[in-house]
Amino acid sequence: MSLLRRFKATDLFEFNNVNLDALTETYNISFYLQYLARWPDLFSVQISPHDRLMGYVMGKAEGTGKNWHGHVTAITVAPEYRRLGLADGMMNLLEEVSEKTYNGWFVDLYVRHSNAVAIGMYRKFGYSVYRRVRNYYSGVTNEDAYDMRKPLSRDKKHETIRENGENVYVDPEDLDSWR
Repeated sequence: MSLLRRFKATDLFEFNNVNLDALTETYNISFYLQYLARWPDLFSVQISPHDRLMGYVMGKAEGTGKNWHGHVTAITVAPEYRRLGLADGMMNLLEEVSEKTYNGWFVDLYVRHSNAVAIGMYRKFGYSVYRRVRNYYSGVTNEDAYDMRKPLSRDKKHETIRENGENVYVDPEDLDSWR
């Protein structure tokens, strides 16, 4: 039986087994600490019965008006713990906090458009593509991202999602700025 709990600063010394993955974004320490200080209730870890970090989800609340929402900045599970349903539990917690604590309209996330496994998982969780962001990810080759969303109970008319979002292209500079 594993434990889902809030992230602690000392967890930064324990998550190499989770972050050492080509599809996991790794940030500098101050970035993680900023999230921990500002949105501690949207930053959780899954711990094994042997006190090993299995995965984490890091999120924030942002936006204004009907764009007020929870955002999944990162979710990842160590390779040895994948396909156990851990991401489902971590996403459920982030969605619940986004809805009940922050009264958000939706939860969103960005995912590489080539990451079919993650896209399938998010679709299973109730997310749909809202838009495609050209060259969102940079590196050896630039890659588009899908901005995927899941409406929360506050959005009774589903105004924050759309059909065929895969065909709605935007550039990174066209994204809304919440800061």
